[in-house]
Amino acid sequence: MDIQPFTAKECASCTIRHNTLCAKCGDDELEILSAMKFFRSYEAGQNVVWAGDRMDFVGSIASGVAAMSQTMEDGRTQMVGLLLENDFLGHPGRERAPYDVVATTDLVMCCFRKKPFERLITETPHIAQRLLEITLNELDAAREWMLLLGRKTAREKIASLIAIIARRNRKAVENMLNGPIVFDLPLTRVAMADYLGLTLETVSRQISKLRKEGIIQIEGKRRITIPDYHRLVVESGDDVTGIC
Repeated sequence: MDIQPFTAKECASCTIRHNTLCAKCGDDELEILSAMKFFRSYEAGQNVVWAGDRMDFVGSIASGVAAMSQTMEDGRTQMVGLLLENDFLGHPGRERAPYDVVATTDLVMCCFRKKPFERLITETPHIAQRLLEITLNELDAAREWMLLLGRKTAREKIASLIAIIARRNRKAVENMLNGPIVFDLPLTRVAMADYLGLTLETVSRQISKLRKEGIIQIEGKRRITIPDYHRLVVESGDDVTGIC
């Protein structure tokens, strides 16, 4: 893990600024955050935090993807969510991490020390308001994940996971209404099987079926193209109304 300070100048041109914690900040508030922040970099497969660890920082995902998971007593792992670009890690007021968090791709986080950040929330209404919005979005994502892991068939689970990742990919969303969506799947098939409670053979078989039916296209190991996002959502078992 590398830790690097960044200058205030880079906040103004940050690619995630308008979609994350700083979205509602004015120039003065942005300057305060800029003076507090530091960046952490993780390589794919590197642990960010273990469940039960003390967390002395919070932060937004600047680039990359991380997986949140819970390990059971028998060693099985259950994925409880993905942290994608713009997502926020950490809870002000909570001392310890509730889940294991592992970088599934190379990961960069824009971080703040927890105690100064907690004080800032009480002094800066725009940041407190945005943090509430982020928390509500996390609740929606958790409910979506419960449905994904619960009542869906193997085919619907795979289609849902691909659709969720596509929908939360900033660059992919920009093309969602204008043509094919192209992005790199941040999970290996082994990880997908482990996290979705499926066998590797089932994951591979369902992905192959989606590819043969033209619902997705695959280039290399992880490059995914979705020719028709609405069709993918139909295959996931979800309602296409208001998905974009």
